[in-house]
Formats: sequence, C-alpha cells, structure tokens
Amino acid sequence: MSENSQLHWTEKKATRWIANVIAGIAILALVFVVWQRVLAKPRDLQLAEPSATETAAPIPTLEADPAIELAPADALPKEVDSGITRQLNYRTIIPSRPRVDVITYTVQQGETLFGIAENFGIKPETVLWGNFETLEDNPNFLKPGQALNILPTNGVYYQWQEGDSFEKVANEFKTSSEKIVNYPGNRFDLTQINEDNVSIAAGTWVIVPDGTRPIKDWGPPAISRSNPASARYYGDGYCGSIYEGAMGTGTFIWPTSYHGITQGYSGVHPAIDVGGSTGVPIVAVDSGVVVFSGWSNYGYGYLVVIDHGNGFQSAYGHFSAIGVTCGQSVFQGGYIGAMGSTGNSTGPHLHLEIVYNGAKPNPLDFLP
Repeated sequence: MSENSQLHWTEKKATRWIANVIAGIAILALVFVVWQRVLAKPRDLQLAEPSATETAAPIPTLEADPAIELAPADALPKEVDSGITRQLNYRTIIPSRPRVDVITYTVQQGETLFGIAENFGIKPETVLWGNFETLEDNPNFLKPGQALNILPTNGVYYQWQEGDSFEKVANEFKTSSEKIVNYPGNRFDLTQINEDNVSIAAGTWVIVPDGTRPIKDWGPPAISRSNPASARYYGDGYCGSIYEGAMGTGTFIWPTSYHGITQGYSGVHPAIDVGGSTGVPIVAVDSGVVVFSGWSNYGYGYLVVIDHGNGFQSAYGHFSAIGVTCGQSVFQGGYIGAMGSTGNSTGPHLHLEIVYNGAKPNPLDFLP
C-alpha cells in the first residue's frame, strides 16, 4: 500500500471513530433527558417558606379569558403526573382534655361503689352525692342495671331550688360560690349571672365542686338487749322483748375462716366486707344476746345483731341462712349463720359492723 493510501485509510478510520463517539454521547444525552422528564421522581423537594423577616409576595389574581374555551372536567385525562404525591393520613391526634360534664354509667354485675369510684377517679362519697334518688346514701342499694350519674370531679350534684343563691348553696355544701360559678361544666353565662342577681331556673342540676354533706347511715342501728324493739322499723327480724343472758369478754375473734376483705371501712361504709363462698360458717366475734335475727329492709338481707352487754354490739349481714333466734345467748366462736348474698349484694360475703356506745369504729381496730 502506498503512503498516500495508508494516510487516507487512517483519516477515514479516525473520522468514523469520532462519529461513533458523538453518536454515543447523543444517545446518552437523550437517555438522560428521557429519564429526567419521564422516569425520574423528584426527591428532597421542599417548599420554601418566607423567613420571619421576609414578606411573601402577593399572589396575582387571574381573570378568565372569555376567548379561551375550557374543556369539560370529564374530558380531562384520567391520570395526571403532578410531580409531587401526597399520602393520606386517616389518624387524627386529638388532645386529651379533662371531662367537665356528668355522664351516665350502668352498674355491672359484681361491681361495688368503691370500685366504680376508683375507676372514674372520684371518691365513693361523690358517687352517693350524685345519685341520692337512686342510692339514698346507702352503698348496699347498689345493684346491676342501675344508671348512675358520674360527676367529673369530687363534689355534689345539686338540683337548684327556688330562692337559692350561690352563697346559700356554697355554705350548705361547705365550698365557695366562686367554684360553683366558674366551673366550666355548669356552663353559666357569666355575663348574665352574679351573686346578687341569680337567674338559674329552679330544677336545674348544678355541679358543686368540692362540696360535701353528711351521709345518712342506713346500717343496723344500735340495738340494746334492754330495748330491742327500737329496731322495729328496720325489718321483720326485730326482737320485741327484754332479754338477759351472756356477757361479752371485751375481746374479739375473726368471724369466719376466710380473711380476704373485699370492701374496707370508711365514712361511706362503716364496716368491713369479708369475701367467701355461700354457706361458709359465721361465728360470733364475742359472747352476748341476739337482739335482731331475720330480714332487714335496708339492703343487708338476712341480718343478725348481737348485744354484748358491755357497750359493744356486732352486726352480721347478707346471711344465706340464720342459725340463732331472738333472745338466744351465744358464746364467742359459736355458730350464728351461713355466709350468703341476700339483700343488695353483688356476691357472697359477710358485712360486719362493730358498734360501741352508738358509734361505729373500724372493726379491724378490734379484730385479731
């Protein structure tokens, strides 16, 4: 091959190589453009917000050009690539706020006044003070299916009477008028109400925050052997004669083989409830004379009361069966009946009260 021919072939080869390189670059550029416009998804997009020192430019107002005919909505394409996608979140976080309204709660089988109060974070007294028409201050009147008012705070639920004033109601329930006026659950129009000119309609139910009042004791009264007929009103188990008999030792023993306490002593419940099974024997905590034996009308079912002759008396409620009669002398540890769930009771247990000179101290202060 001549020198000229060889040079011509080399130039031709170089030209073809350059053309291939240019074509390759063009193809890469085309692929990059297509990837950017069609395939790539935008990342790390952030909408710039004006800083505290900047003022956002006003958005221009666009007016429709009557010369432009808009396509109907159903003619638009079904799929439009908006560039930015938004995920739906169906969960909404609602801030927790304290309850200020009275709600209604239905008593369930096995529940106690103390358990209901604990579940709602209020005192047992507040449950009674919110439901006098239903419970009449007696925890033993609680039964399944009852609809109870549950106050949002400790206090009294009071029905406004003709002639009432904030000061009068506050004094009655030992709280302040400001607490009644300002409590949000009462929803008073503070622009229309003041202490001198009360415009609350009679019959309106009002929450009295931190209000208190005495609780009526419906438990067995003090019944002495010298006047057992004083309990005539309490039920068919009253005894009508004057008795003499065994005297107490002044010490006490545990009344049953079970020791689990299901409900403790308090101002609302001046007794202890000892859990167990129906038919479990109950014995006298001390010697004495039976002054009540039979049915009571105030929620305790079959009841036995023993006068110990030394200022002490003991009362035993909810028996399934009674083993003693009026006037009978019983001795410490002697059988007096069987555990049960008669009267207003949510399960088998013994309701035990100790009375000393008319007062009702905590039985646990005397029992071993």
